[in-house]
Amino acid sequence: MAEQRLETRRMGEMPEGKLLITMAAPMIMSMLVQAMYNVVDSIYVGRVSEDCLAALSLAFPAQNIMIGLGTGTGVGISTLISRALGSLDREEAGRVGGTGIFLCFCCWALLALFGIFGAEAFVNAQTSVESIRHHAISYLRIVTIISLFVYLEICVERLLQSTGLTKLSMWTQMIGAVTNIILDPFFIYGWLGLPAMGTAGAAVATVIGQAVGAGVGFWFHIKRNRDLPISLKMIRPNERIIRHVYKIGLPSIVMMCISSLTNYLMNVILGAFTSTAVAVYGVYFKIQSFFFMPVFGINNGMIPIIGYNYGARKKDRIYRTIRYAVLYASCFMLLGLLAFETIPQVLLGIFSPSEALLTIGVPALRRIALSFIFAGFCIVAGSVCQALDRSVNSMIVAFLRQIVVLIPAAWLLSKTGDVNMVWWAIPIAEIMSLLASIFFLRDALKHMERRLAM
Repeated sequence: MAEQRLETRRMGEMPEGKLLITMAAPMIMSMLVQAMYNVVDSIYVGRVSEDCLAALSLAFPAQNIMIGLGTGTGVGISTLISRALGSLDREEAGRVGGTGIFLCFCCWALLALFGIFGAEAFVNAQTSVESIRHHAISYLRIVTIISLFVYLEICVERLLQSTGLTKLSMWTQMIGAVTNIILDPFFIYGWLGLPAMGTAGAAVATVIGQAVGAGVGFWFHIKRNRDLPISLKMIRPNERIIRHVYKIGLPSIVMMCISSLTNYLMNVILGAFTSTAVAVYGVYFKIQSFFFMPVFGINNGMIPIIGYNYGARKKDRIYRTIRYAVLYASCFMLLGLLAFETIPQVLLGIFSPSEALLTIGVPALRRIALSFIFAGFCIVAGSVCQALDRSVNSMIVAFLRQIVVLIPAAWLLSKTGDVNMVWWAIPIAEIMSLLASIFFLRDALKHMERRLAM
């Protein structure tokens, strides 16, 4: 018990730069493994056919909503638990955790209904190529209908993170991801006498990996998370907690939905040129995750620190934590910029690309990479707003960036008849995001000052 309380107390005492690294490093490692398994999925599938690679791109927007629903719920859960622990209210923290587990089953029910009744229409609206449609529908149905485990895995990771047990959260993600990577070729190619399932096999490996990760995570929680007691009677709806969870987390969910709508519309715009352009867009998202996932790991480490110190009314620690987070995030984005600008052929080469994919993909990566200059700050600013009860600020920025700027710009640039012009829409939108993020971050910090002055 004393060891566990030391884990939570350090969030209010350890030097902020060191604390952020300590909290974020395990999550960065686990997210890099997560990024690796996403890439490995595409590498394996790309060797089956380019149509299979395009199919994953078409399924991605819906899969992104699925992950966003779990992540947004997790942000709310983690923030409320951290605040409760900062206020030394362990009983309230346990109630939040139990309500979070209940919400996992609600999220699963929604996505299962979509998989059964909506997956086919979703894919058909993006392409008329029968082979691509078949692969995308089979993949999407599996990952949505059997989505319970991804929600449980995300939830238990947040339970561990919110009490400072980030290493155990890292192992939860890593074990699930490695399981997926190992199983991929068995189900995709039909190793050891299994049927060769192609993209459907990638989906089966994914849900098995999620189930293993969830199981390991709950075992860690039961054995080590003594500061967050959750009993079976706590796993039930609590209207007050649910309202607060989604007050914090709903903007994250909306932002992911906006992102998914953007990806959906970009697939439609790019598909008017060629399915290869759609495949390039999907491959870009796989590669960029190696640089964005560490930034998300920094954010995941930052949010509990801000939440704890907000509850403990330690304003100076919050400011210093934000500055370190922006610095670390910008360093990762700089690495991404250098890689995309100097070795795009190497990055694309791991997906067994056709000559057409390279012709479109190389200039695409170089142009998109210019957005990385601003992205690190924008991502951190959005998470700070969420941690300080100004989540709607992040939602507004996401809406402005993607719906008001990105999609209209991409559509207008597509009218040039040159697919390479479409990629410029992404850095254009990021510049707007930077300006809006600065404005809304200042608003969130002023809101914090007023609350702490009461």
